[in-house]
This record gives sequence, C-alpha cells and structure tokens, in this order.
Amino acid sequence: MADPVRTARRAPDLGDRGWGAAPMAALSADAGGVVLALNEAARTLFPTAAPGRLLADTVADWLAGAHDRRDGGVVRGEVGEQAFAAHPIPHGEAVTWWLVDETDTRVAQDALAREQERTAFLSDASAALLGSLNLERCMEVAARLAAQHLADAALVLAPTTGGNYPAVSCVRGEEPARSRLEIDPDELPGLGEALQGFPPVPSRWLDPDAAPGWVLPAGFGPVGSIVVTPLPGHGVPAGALVLLRRGERASFTDQEELFARLFAARAGAAMSAARVFALQASITDTLMRELLPPTLEQLGGVEFAGRYRPARDGERIGGDFYDVHSAIDAESDESLAVLGDVCGKGLDAAVLTGKIRTTLRALLPMAGDHQGLLNLLNRTLADRRDARFVTLVLASARREGATVRLRVTCAGHPPPLIVRADGRVEEADTHGSLIGVLPEIESTGADITLDPGETCLLYTDGIIEARGGPLGDAMFGEDRLRQSLVECANMPADAVVERIQMLASQWIGRGTHDDMAVLAITAPRGQHLAAVGGHGRGRYTA
Repeated sequence: MADPVRTARRAPDLGDRGWGAAPMAALSADAGGVVLALNEAARTLFPTAAPGRLLADTVADWLAGAHDRRDGGVVRGEVGEQAFAAHPIPHGEAVTWWLVDETDTRVAQDALAREQERTAFLSDASAALLGSLNLERCMEVAARLAAQHLADAALVLAPTTGGNYPAVSCVRGEEPARSRLEIDPDELPGLGEALQGFPPVPSRWLDPDAAPGWVLPAGFGPVGSIVVTPLPGHGVPAGALVLLRRGERASFTDQEELFARLFAARAGAAMSAARVFALQASITDTLMRELLPPTLEQLGGVEFAGRYRPARDGERIGGDFYDVHSAIDAESDESLAVLGDVCGKGLDAAVLTGKIRTTLRALLPMAGDHQGLLNLLNRTLADRRDARFVTLVLASARREGATVRLRVTCAGHPPPLIVRADGRVEEADTHGSLIGVLPEIESTGADITLDPGETCLLYTDGIIEARGGPLGDAMFGEDRLRQSLVECANMPADAVVERIQMLASQWIGRGTHDDMAVLAITAPRGQHLAAVGGHGRGRYTA
C-alpha cells in the first residue's frame, strides 16, 4: 500500500473518503494556523480540533510551533502517552500534517538503549571487579557499583565460619565503609539463604519495615524496597548482596531484580577468585618459608653467611640451596653447613630441594659421619624415578680457641676455596661422586684450619659458569673467582658473600644465568660488624 506521507501532494477535502478514513492522523491548516480539515484519526487524537479553529488552541504545542515555523522538517513529540513523528506536506499556503505513531518504535529504542547501557555497565563492572585480587577491595568495588547503579545503598557480606561477618556498606555518592557484623543473618528474610547460595527471595515478599537496624546505613532514612541476592562463587557461595531503596523511590521491578542478579554473578565470581588467590598466596607463603634459604649468623663462635640468586629473577626459589645446622652433640659443639645444587631450575627443582633439605635435617644425628650421611641420602634419591641428581658439599665447623676447624666433603660438587689472611687462595682437597645416580657413591674429605680472618667459601657452579663480560659470552670462571677472593682477605663472612655475589651479578649484567649460591665460613678476627647489608643480627664479635 502506498505511503500517504509520500503520495499526498494536494490539500485534502472533506469529501475525500480515502484521506478521511486513513489510519494515520492528518490535519490541514493555513498559513495563519487555522485548521482547514482533519480526518477521523486526527479528531480522535485532538478532540477539540475542528475546521476554523486555531492549531494553537487544539493540538499539542510542539505541533503548533512547528506549523508556525514552517521550516519543512519532520518534528517529533508526544500526545498523551503516544509518540508521533509529524511529516509536513505543503500545498500552496497550507500545510497538511501526517502524524505517524512511533510509540512502539520509541519503546523498542528505549529498551535497546537500556540494554546497551546495562551491557556496558556489566562489562565495566567486570573489569573493575577483576582489577584486584584483594577480597576486601573487591567487596568495596561491588558495594560502590551497586549503590551507584542499582539502588540508593548496598551492603556486601562475605561468608564466615562464625557469627562475625566481613561487610562493606555504601550509600550512593559516598565512600564504602568496612565493618565486621556480629549478626544473625536470618533476621533479614532471605539473607541466611543467600549466604548459603540459595536463589533470592523476590523483593515483593520482603517487608522493608521489618529490616533490622544493622542493614541500614547511618542516616539513610525510611526504606522503600529491599533486594537480597546471593553472590555465587566458584563452586561455593561468595557472599550476599543487599540493595536498599529509599521510601520515595519506586520498588524494584522484575527486570531490575534480574539485572541485580547478573551483577551479583560477576561480583561473586570476582570475590571468589580473590578468596582463592588469598588462600593460594597463604599456602605459597607457608611453603616458601620452607624452601627459601635461611638467614645466617654467627653460630658456635663461627661466622656463617650466604647469598642466593635464582636463575629466573622474577622467582624466589630454585635448585641451589644452603643450610647451617647447630650442633646435635653438645659435647662436640660442631655445626654442619650444607650447600647443594639440584639438577634443573625453577619450581620442580625447588620441590626436590625442599625434600633434600628435610632429609638432611632428619639425618643430622649422623652429621659427624659425612660418608654415612651421603650414602643414606644417595639411597633415598636413587629410588626416585625422575632421574634427578644433586651435588653437595658438607662442612662441619667447630671453634677451637681463635681458630676454626673444618671437615669438608664434596659429592660431585666444586671443591671449596679457602682465602688466607695474607690473600692466598687455596682449593680444598676433597671430591666425590654425584648423589642420586649410582647405587653407591665414593667421596673423600679434607680437614681445614681457619685462622682469624680466614674464610672457606662454598659455591655452586652457577657462579663460575655465569656468562657475561664485555662480549656477553665469557664465563666468570674459577680464576676470576679466585682473584675476587684475594680482595676478600680478612673480611667478615657477610662481606665476602656480598662481594662475590655482586661481582658475579655485574659480570652477568642483563644476561641469563643459572641458580647461584655462595656460603662463607669465617673465623672471626678482632672487632668487626658481623652483618652487612641488613643480613644477620649485626653484632660485634671478638
């Protein structure tokens, strides 16, 4: 059927039945704004309109104004609850206005705009909620967004094993406030169920007047409507969201409650992720304390100091390790120092490192028998199926007057270096086979005496094999290590390891490297500070 707006090109008259019976309202007026003619649809829309009357007295102001302007453009406005687009068709000095009903189109456009706005909000909310893996921060963001976009105020509660619930409340336009609520959640209908992950109770079933005082922010005023919805997590409930509207605002519609649940799903996922991250971080910290090298200090009159740098600078653990254990036998007063290098790097190597350190701790009663201790450790590792091995050096240290007596045994590890008080550097005469490869191992030990100011340095091959230098491909090497130790004569243990670690790191620059560990055993000399760079207790020793 032809569009009357496009086809009308002449002034209608009352005798034109087609024009008069058209489903769209149409009326014609002269240049002075006097109605010339109108059809039945226009009479229904404008009951007071009639030929001879002024448009200004009978039709909507927006239509009368458009006729006075006569700019020839389509104008839009409302008549009652209906929306219209008025199309002008000029004919001589008169204009016929065809009014096309756009109410349904306007409703659809408004609905689409609202959905687009809600989709954009949910997207932005997801980004904001997932921007932090801190649970309290996630709760604050959820409460602020809910108060700003969904209600006049919001309360976010996290589950707890007791009656003391972590909570964050927020009023629109204000900052979130943290608290801990010792409450019975069943005082607010639906809240106890929401905290357990059950579906929400429709808001029309909730009596705002029965809301307990702890739900309402200070100075909030009368409550008009309440929504309680769960915050679903990853397999377990993440908490509950309470939305509040003031008394003068309309109640929540079904669409608004559905939208609140969509938001709650995103908030719950973020809070659940933050809770899992916090749990994993706590577990990691607990395990890390067992894997990280210990802080060393003077023990039994002997100075011990160590430094460790993992192969990957972003990590804290790896395959190199060291430990110093106090004497098991009170009569001997002999401490056991251990430095080792597990095959591989990263977390897998660190896990095996932790097992080896635990095994060595269990074998401490045999610390006086290096060969027997290494044999038992070898049998333990040889039974594993992952073909990993470890190199070790053991050093039993005992203070005798001003000197320190050492018994050193290597098992597949570079022999320790001794720097004498006069700057001479010697290599300990000890060697042995790898741990965890052969059913039986062989090793030979060496006895060393350290005079005051002298140091025995235990190190892993990550030090001497560190590549760098001017061209970036030369190894640090044993010769350069020996020369560096010459400069460390008469230095305290902490200063020695600090110096060696610093030189090796400078040599590497930004290049890649293996795990690096050094452990210094020093016979104290005179009065000096036993801690450098904040490591150790920083005591003066004589």
